[in-house]
Amino acid sequence: MRLTGWFFVLVPVVMISIFYFYPMVQALILSFKSGRGSNLQFVGIDNYIRLFSDTTFLTAVKNTFIYLLVQVPVMLVLALFIAVLLNDDRLKFKGFFRTAIFLPTVTSLVAYSVVFKYMFGADGIVNKFLVNLHIIQEPIQWITDPFWAKVTIIIAITWRFTGYNMIFYLSSLQNIDKSVYEAARIDGANAFTQFFKITIPLLKPIILFTTITSTIGTLQLFDEVVNITKGGPGNATMSISQYIYNLSFEYTPDFGYAATVSYSIVLMVVILTMIQNKVGGDKRS
Repeated sequence: MRLTGWFFVLVPVVMISIFYFYPMVQALILSFKSGRGSNLQFVGIDNYIRLFSDTTFLTAVKNTFIYLLVQVPVMLVLALFIAVLLNDDRLKFKGFFRTAIFLPTVTSLVAYSVVFKYMFGADGIVNKFLVNLHIIQEPIQWITDPFWAKVTIIIAITWRFTGYNMIFYLSSLQNIDKSVYEAARIDGANAFTQFFKITIPLLKPIILFTTITSTIGTLQLFDEVVNITKGGPGNATMSISQYIYNLSFEYTPDFGYAATVSYSIVLMVVILTMIQNKVGGDKRS
Protein backbone atom coordinates (compact mmCIF):
# COMPACT_ATOMS: atom_id res chain seq x y z
CA MET A 1 0.00 0.00 0.00
CA ARG A 2 2.85 2.40 0.80
CA LEU A 3 4.46 1.78 -2.60
CA THR A 4 1.12 2.39 -4.32
CA GLY A 5 0.74 5.73 -2.53
CA TRP A 6 4.26 6.80 -3.48
CA PHE A 7 3.54 5.83 -7.08
CA PHE A 8 0.54 8.17 -7.23
CA VAL A 9 2.68 10.96 -5.76
CA LEU A 10 5.65 10.20 -8.01
CA VAL A 11 3.74 10.47 -11.30
CA PRO A 12 2.54 14.10 -10.85
CA VAL A 13 5.93 15.11 -9.38
CA VAL A 14 7.72 13.78 -12.46
CA MET A 15 5.22 15.41 -14.84
CA ILE A 16 5.42 18.77 -13.05
CA SER A 17 9.21 18.59 -13.04
CA ILE A 18 9.36 17.85 -16.76
CA PHE A 19 6.75 20.33 -17.96
CA TYR A 20 7.15 23.15 -15.39
CA PHE A 21 10.42 23.18 -13.46
CA TYR A 22 12.71 22.05 -16.29
CA PRO A 23 11.46 24.76 -18.72
CA MET A 24 11.75 27.35 -15.95
CA VAL A 25 15.38 26.43 -15.29
CA GLN A 26 16.17 26.37 -19.00
CA ALA A 27 14.54 29.79 -19.44
CA LEU A 28 16.63 31.15 -16.58
CA ILE A 29 19.81 29.83 -18.21
CA LEU A 30 18.63 31.22 -21.55
CA SER A 31 18.22 34.68 -20.01
CA PHE A 32 22.01 34.88 -19.62
CA LYS A 33 22.55 34.32 -23.34
CA SER A 34 22.05 36.53 -26.38
CA GLY A 35 22.19 36.27 -30.14
CA ARG A 36 20.05 35.92 -33.21
CA GLY A 37 17.90 32.84 -33.61
CA SER A 38 19.61 29.74 -32.25
CA ASN A 39 23.10 31.28 -32.44
CA LEU A 40 23.31 32.19 -28.75
CA GLN A 41 26.32 33.10 -26.65
CA PHE A 42 26.71 33.54 -22.90
CA VAL A 43 26.68 37.25 -22.01
CA GLY A 44 26.30 37.16 -18.23
CA ILE A 45 24.00 39.85 -16.83
CA ASP A 46 24.20 42.06 -19.93
CA ASN A 47 20.58 41.28 -20.80
CA TYR A 48 19.42 42.38 -17.36
CA ILE A 49 21.42 45.62 -17.63
CA ARG A 50 19.92 46.17 -21.08
CA LEU A 51 16.41 46.23 -19.55
CA PHE A 52 17.03 49.62 -17.93
CA SER A 53 17.96 51.29 -21.22
CA ASP A 54 15.35 49.56 -23.37
CA THR A 55 12.72 52.25 -24.02
CA THR A 56 10.25 49.77 -25.51
CA PHE A 57 10.49 47.55 -22.42
CA LEU A 58 10.07 50.53 -20.10
CA THR A 59 7.01 51.64 -22.10
CA ALA A 60 5.54 48.15 -21.84
CA VAL A 61 6.15 48.12 -18.08
CA LYS A 62 4.50 51.54 -17.71
CA ASN A 63 1.47 50.43 -19.71
CA THR A 64 1.14 47.19 -17.75
CA PHE A 65 1.30 48.99 -14.41
CA ILE A 66 -1.34 51.46 -15.57
CA TYR A 67 -3.62 48.49 -16.28
CA LEU A 68 -2.69 47.00 -12.92
CA LEU A 69 -3.23 50.11 -10.80
CA VAL A 70 -6.49 51.10 -12.48
CA GLN A 71 -8.18 47.90 -13.54
CA VAL A 72 -7.47 45.56 -10.62
CA PRO A 73 -8.96 47.79 -7.85
CA VAL A 74 -11.99 48.67 -10.01
CA MET A 75 -12.58 45.01 -10.90
CA LEU A 76 -12.26 43.72 -7.33
CA VAL A 77 -14.52 46.42 -5.86
CA LEU A 78 -17.10 45.74 -8.57
CA ALA A 79 -16.85 41.97 -8.02
CA LEU A 80 -17.34 42.38 -4.26
CA PHE A 81 -20.28 44.73 -4.75
CA ILE A 82 -22.00 42.32 -7.15
CA ALA A 83 -21.31 39.36 -4.85
CA VAL A 84 -22.97 41.15 -1.92
CA LEU A 85 -26.02 41.93 -4.07
CA LEU A 86 -26.29 38.34 -5.32
CA ASN A 87 -25.97 37.00 -1.78
CA ASP A 88 -29.18 38.75 -0.73
CA ASP A 89 -31.86 36.17 0.09
CA ARG A 90 -34.56 38.56 -1.14
CA LEU A 91 -33.17 38.65 -4.68
CA LYS A 92 -35.08 36.58 -7.23
CA PHE A 93 -33.52 34.73 -10.17
CA LYS A 94 -30.16 34.65 -8.41
CA GLY A 95 -29.05 31.63 -10.43
CA PHE A 96 -29.66 33.46 -13.69
CA PHE A 97 -27.74 36.57 -12.62
CA ARG A 98 -24.83 34.55 -11.25
CA THR A 99 -24.55 32.59 -14.48
CA ALA A 100 -24.85 35.71 -16.65
CA ILE A 101 -22.11 37.57 -14.77
CA PHE A 102 -19.78 34.55 -14.65
CA LEU A 103 -20.33 33.65 -18.32
CA PRO A 104 -17.71 36.09 -19.74
CA THR A 105 -15.04 34.18 -17.81
CA VAL A 106 -15.51 31.05 -19.93
CA THR A 107 -15.66 32.83 -23.29
CA SER A 108 -12.76 32.56 -25.72
CA LEU A 109 -10.11 35.23 -25.14
CA VAL A 110 -9.61 35.78 -28.85
CA ALA A 111 -13.32 35.77 -29.68
CA TYR A 112 -14.34 38.31 -27.08
CA SER A 113 -11.32 40.51 -27.87
CA VAL A 114 -12.32 40.65 -31.54
CA VAL A 115 -15.90 41.48 -30.56
CA PHE A 116 -14.65 44.33 -28.35
CA LYS A 117 -12.47 45.59 -31.20
CA TYR A 118 -15.51 45.97 -33.47
CA MET A 119 -17.77 47.27 -30.72
CA PHE A 120 -15.32 50.05 -29.88
CA GLY A 121 -14.38 50.84 -33.47
CA ALA A 122 -14.89 54.38 -34.82
CA ASP A 123 -18.21 53.27 -36.36
CA GLY A 124 -18.92 50.62 -33.72
CA ILE A 125 -22.03 50.17 -31.64
CA VAL A 126 -20.56 51.93 -28.59
CA ASN A 127 -19.96 55.19 -30.46
CA LYS A 128 -23.35 55.00 -32.14
CA PHE A 129 -25.02 54.47 -28.79
CA LEU A 130 -23.22 57.42 -27.17
CA VAL A 131 -23.92 59.71 -30.14
CA ASN A 132 -27.61 58.79 -30.21
CA LEU A 133 -27.87 59.61 -26.50
CA HIS A 134 -26.12 62.96 -27.21
CA ILE A 135 -23.40 62.11 -24.66
CA ILE A 136 -20.73 62.78 -27.30
CA GLN A 137 -20.81 64.85 -30.48
CA GLU A 138 -18.19 62.96 -32.47
CA PRO A 139 -17.10 59.30 -32.33
CA ILE A 140 -14.36 58.54 -29.82
CA GLN A 141 -11.26 56.94 -31.32
CA TRP A 142 -11.26 54.06 -28.86
CA ILE A 143 -8.65 52.02 -30.75
CA THR A 144 -6.37 54.64 -32.31
CA ASP A 145 -6.09 57.20 -29.49
CA PRO A 146 -3.40 56.33 -26.87
CA PHE A 147 -5.58 57.25 -23.88
CA TRP A 148 -8.85 55.73 -25.09
CA ALA A 149 -7.06 52.60 -26.31
CA LYS A 150 -5.92 51.96 -22.73
CA VAL A 151 -9.46 52.59 -21.51
CA THR A 152 -10.77 50.02 -24.00
CA ILE A 153 -8.30 47.41 -22.77
CA ILE A 154 -9.24 48.12 -19.15
CA ILE A 155 -12.96 47.82 -19.93
CA ALA A 156 -12.39 44.53 -21.76
CA ILE A 157 -10.39 42.96 -18.91
CA THR A 158 -12.87 44.17 -16.31
CA TRP A 159 -15.80 42.73 -18.28
CA ARG A 160 -14.20 39.32 -18.55
CA PHE A 161 -12.73 38.78 -15.08
CA THR A 162 -15.17 40.51 -12.73
CA GLY A 163 -17.39 37.44 -12.70
CA TYR A 164 -14.41 35.20 -11.97
CA ASN A 165 -13.56 37.11 -8.79
CA MET A 166 -17.23 37.48 -7.89
CA ILE A 167 -17.50 33.68 -7.54
CA PHE A 168 -14.77 33.66 -4.89
CA TYR A 169 -16.41 36.43 -2.90
CA LEU A 170 -19.86 34.90 -3.24
CA SER A 171 -18.73 31.50 -2.01
CA SER A 172 -17.02 33.14 0.97
CA LEU A 173 -20.08 35.24 1.79
CA GLN A 174 -22.24 32.12 1.86
CA ASN A 175 -19.94 30.64 4.51
CA ILE A 176 -20.48 33.57 6.89
CA ASP A 177 -22.98 32.66 9.59
CA LYS A 178 -26.16 34.73 9.24
CA SER A 179 -26.38 35.03 13.01
CA VAL A 180 -23.38 37.39 12.93
CA TYR A 181 -25.39 39.91 10.90
CA GLU A 182 -28.51 39.34 13.02
CA ALA A 183 -26.56 40.12 16.17
CA ALA A 184 -25.15 43.26 14.53
CA ARG A 185 -28.63 44.45 13.54
CA ILE A 186 -29.85 43.91 17.09
CA ASP A 187 -26.98 46.06 18.31
CA GLY A 188 -28.08 48.82 15.91
CA ALA A 189 -25.53 48.38 13.11
CA ASN A 190 -26.81 49.53 9.73
CA ALA A 191 -25.98 47.89 6.38
CA PHE A 192 -23.02 50.23 5.82
CA THR A 193 -21.48 49.40 9.19
CA GLN A 194 -22.09 45.68 8.73
CA PHE A 195 -20.32 45.73 5.38
CA PHE A 196 -17.17 47.47 6.63
CA LYS A 197 -17.04 45.99 10.14
CA ILE A 198 -18.14 42.41 9.42
CA THR A 199 -18.07 41.53 5.72
CA ILE A 200 -14.73 43.10 4.78
CA PRO A 201 -12.76 41.72 7.79
CA LEU A 202 -14.17 38.22 7.30
CA LEU A 203 -13.37 38.31 3.58
CA LYS A 204 -9.84 39.61 4.12
CA PRO A 205 -8.08 36.31 3.20
CA ILE A 206 -10.05 35.89 -0.04
CA ILE A 207 -9.59 39.58 -0.92
CA LEU A 208 -5.83 39.09 -0.54
CA PHE A 209 -6.00 35.96 -2.70
CA THR A 210 -7.94 37.64 -5.51
CA THR A 211 -5.65 40.67 -5.36
CA ILE A 212 -2.57 38.49 -5.83
CA THR A 213 -4.08 36.36 -8.62
CA SER A 214 -5.43 39.44 -10.42
CA THR A 215 -2.03 41.12 -10.15
CA ILE A 216 -0.33 38.07 -11.67
CA GLY A 217 -2.94 37.88 -14.44
CA THR A 218 -2.57 41.55 -15.33
CA LEU A 219 1.23 41.33 -15.46
CA GLN A 220 0.78 38.48 -17.95
CA LEU A 221 -1.75 40.40 -20.07
CA PHE A 222 -1.47 39.40 -23.72
CA ASP A 223 -4.57 38.35 -25.67
CA GLU A 224 -6.61 41.52 -25.28
CA VAL A 225 -3.76 43.82 -26.25
CA VAL A 226 -2.76 41.77 -29.29
CA ASN A 227 -6.28 41.28 -30.63
CA ILE A 228 -7.81 44.68 -29.86
CA THR A 229 -5.05 47.25 -30.41
CA LYS A 230 -2.00 45.17 -31.48
CA GLY A 231 -0.06 47.19 -28.92
CA GLY A 232 -0.71 50.45 -30.70
CA PRO A 233 -0.97 53.20 -31.39
CA GLY A 234 2.81 53.57 -31.23
CA ASN A 235 3.27 51.02 -28.39
CA ALA A 236 0.80 53.00 -26.27
CA THR A 237 -0.97 49.82 -25.13
CA MET A 238 1.81 47.24 -25.46
CA SER A 239 2.07 44.89 -22.48
CA ILE A 240 5.18 43.10 -21.23
CA SER A 241 3.93 39.74 -22.52
CA GLN A 242 3.32 41.16 -25.98
CA TYR A 243 6.85 42.56 -25.99
CA ILE A 244 8.17 39.09 -25.14
CA TYR A 245 6.20 37.68 -28.08
CA ASN A 246 7.53 40.38 -30.40
CA LEU A 247 11.12 39.73 -29.32
CA SER A 248 10.67 36.04 -30.06
CA PHE A 249 8.59 36.04 -33.24
CA GLU A 250 7.94 39.52 -34.65
CA TYR A 251 11.37 41.16 -34.46
CA THR A 252 14.69 39.51 -35.26
CA PRO A 253 14.46 36.54 -32.84
CA ASP A 254 16.38 37.16 -29.62
CA PHE A 255 15.22 34.35 -27.35
CA GLY A 256 17.83 35.12 -24.69
CA TYR A 257 16.61 38.68 -24.17
CA ALA A 258 12.99 37.52 -24.40
CA ALA A 259 13.69 35.10 -21.53
CA THR A 260 15.21 37.98 -19.57
CA VAL A 261 12.06 40.06 -20.02
CA SER A 262 10.04 37.01 -18.96
CA TYR A 263 11.98 36.76 -15.73
CA SER A 264 11.41 40.45 -15.10
CA ILE A 265 7.72 39.54 -14.78
CA VAL A 266 8.65 36.82 -12.27
CA LEU A 267 10.57 39.38 -10.23
CA MET A 268 7.67 41.84 -10.33
CA VAL A 269 5.23 39.14 -9.22
CA VAL A 270 7.45 38.15 -6.30
CA ILE A 271 7.94 41.75 -5.14
CA LEU A 272 4.26 42.71 -5.47
CA THR A 273 3.11 39.50 -3.77
CA MET A 274 5.44 40.18 -0.84
CA ILE A 275 4.12 43.74 -0.56
CA GLN A 276 0.50 42.59 -0.73
CA ASN A 277 1.10 39.90 1.90
CA LYS A 278 2.80 42.46 4.11
CA VAL A 279 0.00 45.00 3.76
CA GLY A 280 -2.99 42.69 3.68
CA GLY A 281 -1.73 39.58 5.47
CA ASP A 282 -2.49 38.44 8.99
CA LYS A 283 -0.57 40.71 11.37
CA ARG A 284 -0.33 37.84 13.90
CA SER A 285 1.64 35.63 11.49
